[in-house]
Amino acid sequence: MKKEASKKSIINPWEVSGNVNYEKLIKEFGTSKISEDIYKKLDKCHPLLKRRIYFSHRDFDKWLEDYHKGKKVSVITGRGPSEKMHLGHLVPFLVAKSLQEQFNCEVFIPISDDEKFFVKKDLSYEKALEYSKDNILDLIALGFKPGKTFIFQDFVYTDIYKYAAQVAKRMTYSTAKAAFGLTPENNVGWSFYPAVQAAHILFPQFHRGKHRSVVPVGIDQDPFIRLTRDVASYPEFNFEKPAALHAKFIPSLHGSVKMSSSESASEGVIFLSDTAKEVEKKIKKYAFSGGQATIDEHRKHGGNPDIDVSFQYLKMLFEPDDKKLAKIESDYRSGKLLTGELKEILIKKINLFLKEHQKAREQAKKQLDKFLVK
Repeated sequence: MKKEASKKSIINPWEVSGNVNYEKLIKEFGTSKISEDIYKKLDKCHPLLKRRIYFSHRDFDKWLEDYHKGKKVSVITGRGPSEKMHLGHLVPFLVAKSLQEQFNCEVFIPISDDEKFFVKKDLSYEKALEYSKDNILDLIALGFKPGKTFIFQDFVYTDIYKYAAQVAKRMTYSTAKAAFGLTPENNVGWSFYPAVQAAHILFPQFHRGKHRSVVPVGIDQDPFIRLTRDVASYPEFNFEKPAALHAKFIPSLHGSVKMSSSESASEGVIFLSDTAKEVEKKIKKYAFSGGQATIDEHRKHGGNPDIDVSFQYLKMLFEPDDKKLAKIESDYRSGKLLTGELKEILIKKINLFLKEHQKAREQAKKQLDKFLVK
């Protein structure tokens, strides 16, 4: 298949498109590249970290330093529910769970049903709540530690408003506007939301006192981090500036830069609720290939795993064994492994994961009280 023509990139909290130059983003956003020293300290963490899918940070070195000094640290990462969850949504939560396991820290997960209610014109209040409950089950099913993991919905845990109000009083409209540029705001609820998001990011400190927390997040969400770091230093709060870990984007099945639920109609995503047959159909029919046009050409010239979606999914999510992944990559580049065979490997891996996840999701219905903040 032909590679997509070069397009100017658009990277902001509401739109991601075009070809992304991650090295350039580090300079533009003023973040720091994750060093080899930091990666060495994450040797027990999820492949998303070890394999450099998370590539940039703000003060994560300080977070690690605080941990090794015996100070309290935590993780905060949220979910804006406007649809059932798909594979792309898992990225920050798999990393949050991995950090919890390696560093035995608390994880806070705000569910911003209010954001989606404000932004999505066709999303009713009742439907926003329904998606929240559905997504929460998927999050619990990932295996977070009860007693160390705290999930709350903005529409249910309304105490978040008292924190957002304190932030809002000290955040000028022009400051919020400058942080995001032209936003899709069309109601006063959406105009207020930057204060709510800052309250989410600072929630561990509002709730547990001053300490350093880290936010695993897509690089497109960094404007929220920058704004909140400014808020944290206000004398009225005197909080630690939250750290951040920035991820690259997981591509859609079609090979576009970021997996999005908006592509669901054209089968661009794998939902966590998909059946084994649905997964097989989507991967075989829609997964962007880095292989050649014919078997003979592929045997001769080999494939390109760098653009092949099936290989990228294995690398990011579904093949934890580095040696096995290296063998798959080598065989694909040499032409020994065909595109169809590569897809079959991925199909089996995804379906095994979803089978276990869907079973755990049913069990999660009995565990809600262990995780929900009320």
